[in-house]
Amino acid sequence: MNSKIAHIALFTSGGDSPGMNACIRAVVRTGLFHGLKVSGIIRGYDGLIEGLIQPLNSHSVSNIIQRGGTILKSARSQRFMTSEGRKMAAEQLKNHQIDALIAIGGNGTFTGAEIFYREHQIPCIGIPGTIDNDLYGTDFTLGFDTAVNTAMQAIDKIRDTADSHNRLFFVEVMGRDAGFIATWSGLASGAEAILVPEIPTHLEDLITKLETGWKRQKSSSIIIVAEGDDAGGAYEIANKVKERFQHYEIKVSVLGHMQRGGSPTCFDRVLGGRLGAAAVEGIMAGRFNEMAGLINGEVVFTPFIQAIQHELRIRTELINLGEMLAS
Repeated sequence: MNSKIAHIALFTSGGDSPGMNACIRAVVRTGLFHGLKVSGIIRGYDGLIEGLIQPLNSHSVSNIIQRGGTILKSARSQRFMTSEGRKMAAEQLKNHQIDALIAIGGNGTFTGAEIFYREHQIPCIGIPGTIDNDLYGTDFTLGFDTAVNTAMQAIDKIRDTADSHNRLFFVEVMGRDAGFIATWSGLASGAEAILVPEIPTHLEDLITKLETGWKRQKSSSIIIVAEGDDAGGAYEIANKVKERFQHYEIKVSVLGHMQRGGSPTCFDRVLGGRLGAAAVEGIMAGRFNEMAGLINGEVVFTPFIQAIQHELRIRTELINLGEMLAS
């Protein structure tokens, strides 16, 4: 164990995701179990620069495991992107006698932590917290399971009304750069097509598929669109299809930020607990500049550089499975 680590601080950064509070709880209670002092930084890197740091105890994290969002708040910091901002952050850590950081966030969070270490030698362990599930070094990120279940439940409800009125629905889910939510929720809800940023969308193929379904007297169709699809968002694609496909009444539903909220699933709560505890024990064992993730059911540590530079892509067999099952 690293005897130099006596005081750790944790923060959440970037977009919030369900399971962050479960992870905060695990970090705090694991740290206390091992005799460490634990502090929380409010509003991410911005709060660190401003010195918004408060001590956390066991009671501080009571009754939060079931809550969505993050009790530590979150923010994206332009100031931390500057050397002056990072210098101010390092001074705050020195003033509060904090030895190491645990950062719950995504790619941008870990990029900042990597630069911070190179400039000021502040050890940090990262925990992947993003609903997009697009980080290399883990099979699942905090919040993905909850977000994809939220999307699936919404799509199921939309299917009811689509079927009742013989409608074609385009449902837009989150995923500016990655189509994991679209793929998983589309598979789980039996979508007729799934459009994701990773794979070029050919509208002619989509129209052909819809026409085939119409000839089979299909009473409704659901098309899942990730917001970052190359053909545009759900509204744009729906308008293009409407010009060519007059048979269905076409509707659009954008699920938006509801996918970020809500009580985390059992999986996300357990994942937050496992990764939170692993991050603390990793710091104590002398690990730093690494992300704690879950691969094949086991906790693993991946250097920030690898997690940042490598791109996690959707398995093509999932896309192929969706197309086969919708045929």
